[in-house]
Amino acid sequence: MNILLALIPISLILLGIAVAAFIWAVKRGQFDDLETPALDILRDDPNDPREPQPRSPQAAPPDAD
Repeated sequence: MNILLALIPISLILLGIAVAAFIWAVKRGQFDDLETPALDILRDDPNDPREPQPRSPQAAPPDAD
């Protein structure tokens, strides 16, 4: 029963920290746009360095004899 005297204040302190973190996130605009980040993964990036670039004729290796 004595443990409740410690657990209740600890839980209230943790609740206060969670509420403060939520209010901070809302004020910083973390929840303003919830759809765009989910759609960004579907958009093609034309400047993606991982995609192979087409080779120009000047960059072709010389023919071996």
